[in-house]
Amino acid sequence: MGNRLSRIYTRTGDDGSTGLGDGSRVAKDDPRVEAIGTVDELNSAIGVLLTHELPVAVRSALTGIQHALFDIGGELCIPGRSCITAAQVAQLEHLLDGLNADLPALKEFILPGGSKAAAACHMARAICRRAERRSFSLGKQSGINPASLQYLNRLSDLLFVMARHLNKQAGEPDVFWQHER
Repeated sequence: MGNRLSRIYTRTGDDGSTGLGDGSRVAKDDPRVEAIGTVDELNSAIGVLLTHELPVAVRSALTGIQHALFDIGGELCIPGRSCITAAQVAQLEHLLDGLNADLPALKEFILPGGSKAAAACHMARAICRRAERRSFSLGKQSGINPASLQYLNRLSDLLFVMARHLNKQAGEPDVFWQHER
């Protein structure tokens, strides 16, 4: 564990810059900071999702995912650092397959909604997609761990399936998109 913060404000960012984990400073609107901030926003959205009534297995998975997202933030904060592994991506795939097994096949698009927990899950999914886009953009100019991009991609799929699973558990139907309503 690094240094503990005894004071939250430092005033060093008043000039529009922020410090990275390697000691370098970049502009607050730097693509790296955008990616870090969006992963943090995703982690916060999952924190909101965790305030809902959830099945134990879903709660446990989301808690582990929050830790992995913090690791991704660390990777982004320290250029060249890698924490996320292919095994963690495979773990998401396994969880995704398990949750999807009991769901009816989709023949239509669905809209975010249903139960409150599912709606929160859809919100996290949308933020996850943005985190993936921001990280991908950063990766075009500065190498980042490919497993982290894969993790974010699988996570957005997992959150979609998890929202459907939560609706099913709550007895709420998925909300189907109606073309030309």
